[in-house]
Order: sequence, then C-alpha cells, then structure tokens
Amino acid sequence: MSAPIRHILPLTTIRRERLLPVAGRVIVRKGQKVGATDAVAETRLTPEHLLLDVRRGLKVSQEKADRVIQCKIGMKVAEGDILAGPVGLTRRVIRAPKNGRVVLTGEGQILLEIENPPYELRAGFPGTVIELVDERGVIIEASGALVQGVWGNGRIDFGLMYVLAHTPDETLTADKLDVSHRGSIVLGGYCDQLEVLKVAGELPVRGLVLASMNAALLNAALRARYPIIVLDGFGHLPMNSAAFKLLTTNERREAALIAEPWNPYTGVRPEVFIPLPVQDELPFPPETEEFTPGKQVYSFRAPYAGKIGVITEVLAGTTVLPNGLATQVARVQLENGESVLIPLANLEILL
Repeated sequence: MSAPIRHILPLTTIRRERLLPVAGRVIVRKGQKVGATDAVAETRLTPEHLLLDVRRGLKVSQEKADRVIQCKIGMKVAEGDILAGPVGLTRRVIRAPKNGRVVLTGEGQILLEIENPPYELRAGFPGTVIELVDERGVIIEASGALVQGVWGNGRIDFGLMYVLAHTPDETLTADKLDVSHRGSIVLGGYCDQLEVLKVAGELPVRGLVLASMNAALLNAALRARYPIIVLDGFGHLPMNSAAFKLLTTNERREAALIAEPWNPYTGVRPEVFIPLPVQDELPFPPETEEFTPGKQVYSFRAPYAGKIGVITEVLAGTTVLPNGLATQVARVQLENGESVLIPLANLEILL
C-alpha cells in the first residue's frame, strides 16, 4: 500500500517553487545564488483607485468643474500636481494626493489609479536558482536539515532559531518571550494562550514553530503577520522525538519557515528548513514509499498521536479493531518498546 511521507532529515537537498500570485517579471537568472531576503520576481497587485470630486472640492457647478479640469485620460501625475482649477479669488485648485495615472474624467470628477510600489517575491531561503518559471517565479535548490509539520498559516520568513521548548511536552507561555527574541524564529512546545501570539507579533518574531496548538487559536494564527508551523497537531501533544532532537541540536542556526498549508494531493507541507554547508551532492528525499516491515513510521491520530515506531509486520487483509472498524493495520514497535496495532490510515512513513 502506498504511504504518505513526512520528512525529518538532518541533511538533504530540496527544490521548492517560489511563485508570484499573479503574472509578473522574474528578476533573477538561472544559476544565480540568492539569499533568503533577495527578491526573485515582482509584479503589480490590484491597483488602488481614488475618486476626486472636483465640483464639491472647488464649490462650483458640474459644468464649470468639467471646464477647469486640466488633466487628460491616461496622463501620469505626480503628488502635488494641479489637476483642476484655479477658480475664485483665492485661486482654489485640486492637487494629486499621490503619484498615479488619470483613468477617467467627467461629471465633475477625476478617477486616479494610485501608483503603488511593486510586490516583490522573496526567495525565502538561501539557495541556487535552477529553473525560471515564465512570468511567475523560480525553482530554488538548497541543502540542509528539513522538518515537516502538519499545519501552516501560509507565510514565510527567515531568521536565527531560539529554543524555548526544553522538553517535548513543554508549554509555551507569553512570559517566556522577551526582547531578546525579536527578529528570531522561536521553537516552542504546546501553545494554548492567545497572549503568546499577540506578544510574538508585538516583538515581533520572525516565526513560531510549535509542537501543538489549541484549536481555539486557529483564527488568530491565520491572522498573524509572521509564519506559524504546527508540527504534530491540535490539542495538547508533545513534539515528536525526531523533530525535537533535530531542531534543538540546531539552536542558534538560521532557519527558514515555509508555512505552506498541507496539501495531501500535491505533497506540499509546512516545513522548517535549516541551510547547512555540504561538500558532496546529496540525494533528494523520496516522494513515494510502501508500508513494509522495517520502515520507521509516525502516528498522527489518537491513541498514539505523535508516537514514532518501526513496522514489524503489515497484517494481511483487514483486522477488526476494538471500536468495531475493519481496516488494514500494521504491528508497530514504539520507541518505548511497546508493540501495538495501528491502522495504516493513521500512519506516515518517516524519512
């Protein structure tokens, strides 16, 4: 049976797409080395429009307002340029409030399209551009440590990682965050306080990596302006031993938080990537595997949620579980030596 895979690897090579939300311009070349904060592509997002009421602003009739409008459709204007007037003894005028372009004039009004700076797509992590995606972005290759999770809030950032989870089941509280964590990635345990997310945003941090989180904080986490990654799930779950060991031993290293939402159909997962120097070319992590004896697995559902073990046997056919459900199961020896039966649907292969 084909199995879902979660990567927790001390050293590997990854390739990741970095794409604009809409068509734009790629500003790097193939083979170029990029830093985490380097812009790789840019575009113009939805423009802002501003309607100026000349008639009311100059206190004249609609007909006179149309006569004193000085700008034409398509004209580019700078902040402070006179768009209409002057009129009256005080020589009243209408000026452009910002740089932009005249879209429409008439009926005593002017419609401006405001000129906003282009949206820049950052690389997100240091690596080499190996492919250009026409008008959309790039594919970047890099080597380092990789830890994948189960939930992300869709943001990305890069910074020095500080460990505030000294045991896998430690709870992250707001008083543990202080000014020394400003601009850093914080590795925490379980989070059930809204105040933690608020304080993290006020410092601000560059991101939070959590073992688990109270589901009541989901909406607040989605609104956060920094990336948040949950490694093991919702509810009070300890961090799995493989992720805890790998991340805590890389404290004070720079890390990228790529908090993409988990998509089981494309294989995209939220992940922590720690760039590391390598001398030899590393293989790419496999994307497909089968449940077979000897494979290390991770259980993501109760009663063994967050547990890691090794498959000793994949039972043939279906097995009736204590809850009455008949399904395919594997016998798994957990890290504590206990041998248990777990449905294959509750397992991921850990690589």
